[in-house]
Amino acid sequence: MIIKPEQILFVPSIIVTSEAFVSMSIPQSTGADKNIVDRTKRGNRSAHTVNDVRNRLNSFKPNVKKFDRELLQAFARNQINAIYLFPSIIMAVGLVSINWLGTLLAICWICAMMVVYGIFLKASRKLLTIELAEIDCNYWHRFYKRIVPLIGIGWAILFIPVQSEIAIVSIGVIQFSILLCVMAFITITSFTLRLTATIAVAPAVILLAIRLLIDFDPISLTMAAVLISAQVFFSILANRLYYNLRTSLKNQAEKDELIAELETASAISDEARRRAEAANLAKSRFLATMSHELRTPLNAILGFSEMMVKEVLGPLENNHYREYLTDIHNSGTHLLALINEILDLSRVEAGRYNLNEEAVFFNDIVSDCEQLINLKAKNKNITISKHTEQKLPRVWADERAIRQVILNLLSNALKFTPTNGNIWIKIGWTAGGGQYVSIRDNGPGIPEEEIPIVLSSFGQGSIAIKSAEQGTGLGLPIVQALMEKHDGTFELKSKLRAGTEVIITLPSNRIMEVMPPVPQESPEMTTPEPSKKARNSLFKSRKNNA
Repeated sequence: MIIKPEQILFVPSIIVTSEAFVSMSIPQSTGADKNIVDRTKRGNRSAHTVNDVRNRLNSFKPNVKKFDRELLQAFARNQINAIYLFPSIIMAVGLVSINWLGTLLAICWICAMMVVYGIFLKASRKLLTIELAEIDCNYWHRFYKRIVPLIGIGWAILFIPVQSEIAIVSIGVIQFSILLCVMAFITITSFTLRLTATIAVAPAVILLAIRLLIDFDPISLTMAAVLISAQVFFSILANRLYYNLRTSLKNQAEKDELIAELETASAISDEARRRAEAANLAKSRFLATMSHELRTPLNAILGFSEMMVKEVLGPLENNHYREYLTDIHNSGTHLLALINEILDLSRVEAGRYNLNEEAVFFNDIVSDCEQLINLKAKNKNITISKHTEQKLPRVWADERAIRQVILNLLSNALKFTPTNGNIWIKIGWTAGGGQYVSIRDNGPGIPEEEIPIVLSSFGQGSIAIKSAEQGTGLGLPIVQALMEKHDGTFELKSKLRAGTEVIITLPSNRIMEVMPPVPQESPEMTTPEPSKKARNSLFKSRKNNA
């Protein structure tokens, strides 16, 4: 056979391209070692991330300025909500105070309190119109510290000792009742601004308590004690309400912070998902486009190299050419197998792998796969032992997919089993009524922490990288995907220096039950007698025809 120079130059160029594609697809030893280290640390990184988020939320430092602004607005809002109640109380108390202040002084007191309250209300309205971030806390705190004592002095004027025709005890009871109501009202509406409620009523409480104590009457002494206790109680209540509201605002801020983080994480996740979908679509398009482009030259490489190795058209005069052609054929075969595996896994992941299901025997498929690897097993002096339970029925499955699964598992077992080793195959029933195939070897095994890596796409364990033949790392992911398509399970059990066992299982709903024979009907068949209605209709039809 005569080989043209341009043909010799063409073949190495394709092989270089093929080797470049393989080098891009298959992780090298150093890169694989790095991938193993990175993947084993990925779980620790996730745990550290979760702990960092928890610590950040637990050590949340609230924005004190923002809380003060919100409390100021809450105080102003409470005053606006009581816009009609407060003047009504002033009018009612002013009218009652005529009995001991006199008409003129009572009217002056009402007008003065209305003016102060009007200023107070106008300031609160203005505060609510300001944006939260623009509120000057220092200014408004100074303003309220100036106007609240005026309100306190105004209430204290009611309890100045004056001459009255009403009995002193009766006036004391009336003033005591009024002050208790005012204390309760101011506490409810002013607790959001700290110490406001206490400052607004403290002068009146002190003045009335002194008057009651001076009288030294049992009723007066009792009212003084109750009044002082009420002041302490309402002060504690206002303080407790203030801290509860502040805690509620802090919790709300933490929740808002968490919601913001979740929204940010969700946006990042959506963007990552969009990019992943775009990358997956690009990968699918690339595989769909390149599958034909790669397989066409590979078929030529494999076909022509095999013809040349077998010297179909004539002998090769140079032995080195024969060795080169053998390398070309082996490289092309390896590259074609890699492309087929990538395409199979891509079709399964994309949901485009359709099962061609039929009734098959597990035992027959395992026997065929065993014969395919038997020659390699003999070369390594590996003994393959098989045990099958009797009278196993057929299973409803895709024969090609199950054959690919068994062949991948047997090839892995053969690859990692040392010379003079053993491989055990077992086929039988599961506890749930399904069928299983177990393949076990006495190889070096897989460390427990590397099992998730081995089961991932292109994942390889440290032992596989250092001692065994190089592979693509797609065999076990394809097995998992194909078993999921069959509603089955795949289980990998391995221990370092104790061997590896893989088990595939098909559920009971895929087992073909053996149906009992249908009983044959008796040869003597009697025609049933027609009913009366049928006889009448038949008689009428004959009569009409006649």
